[in-house]
Amino acid sequence: MSFIVFVSMTPLGKEESVSKYVARVVDIVDKSGLDYVLTPMGTIVEGEDWDQVMEVLKKGFEALKTDCNRISIVMKIDYRKGRTKGLVSKVRAVEEKVGRDIKKAM
Repeated sequence: MSFIVFVSMTPLGKEESVSKYVARVVDIVDKSGLDYVLTPMGTIVEGEDWDQVMEVLKKGFEALKTDCNRISIVMKIDYRKGRTKGLVSKVRAVEEKVGRDIKKAM
């Protein structure tokens, strides 16, 4: 089974650039060992278990709330029984239908 979660955690009321806050959360995701893709608008995380993925995101939230009084969180979750490596296979399926490699996140 696979859980793919798009998440964006943005502190409100801070300076215009929030990359130093995003870096905190991405560091936690990276150290978790879960597969992920960082995009300009959020991070896509994949895991085999709901609790596993949510625990990592909770740690990211906890890291932000130490000095952020308001945080906007957007999440979109795709669960699929029997799927593994959805981060790769979903993109590959679209490329097969288009008939070529497509531009992906940097």
